[in-house]
Amino acid sequence: MSITTENFTEAGGSFGFFFDQSLCNGCKACEIACNDKHDLPLGVNWRRIVEYAGGSWSSNEADGTHTPNVFSYYTSISCNHCANPICMEVCPTTAMSKREDGTVYVDSDKCVGCRYCEWACPYSSPQFNADTGQMTKCDLCYDYRSEGQNPACTDACPTRALDWGPIEKLREEHGDRADIAPLPDPAITEPHLVIKPHRDAQRWDQGSGIIQNPKEI
Repeated sequence: MSITTENFTEAGGSFGFFFDQSLCNGCKACEIACNDKHDLPLGVNWRRIVEYAGGSWSSNEADGTHTPNVFSYYTSISCNHCANPICMEVCPTTAMSKREDGTVYVDSDKCVGCRYCEWACPYSSPQFNADTGQMTKCDLCYDYRSEGQNPACTDACPTRALDWGPIEKLREEHGDRADIAPLPDPAITEPHLVIKPHRDAQRWDQGSGIIQNPKEI
């Protein structure tokens, strides 16, 4: 059965994303598909790929050998259509709105481009479009979903690391992890996101790595 806004209640409620970190190779196909589908201007990226890496070397004085203990993994992130979206709390015009299917979107008739939502969101999801003077963000491809299609990012992933659906169903199938570094504490907004961690993944509060591509995100 195709999941659409009309049958979301039957399918299990509010929608969200699933991301298999162990399958992501950082190709950015999801990011490019999103940018292309929505014709986003340069510098506006609703979906971003974060490269997180760290580690060290250990030395054995007895035999003079050095052993690497390094790690690197990618995280594909966009708006998580949170259960408690801070962007909605801080928006002074109520432009940040939530549909009945749990997805958060920007009402362009109300947005004045104050950027409060951008500063408040721990995932940097709302993006300022200088051409229009308004905020923009992922709405989980509402138009595609209304026609029974998948969001552009999920279909573009060559390794099938991305999926979407009713968040409770995703949690039943894949668990409830969303606390992977370098993402923030999920308790802040309760994101509709499920992550299958990379084998070297670290918790949000135990991360020892560094974001390697800060200018890209």
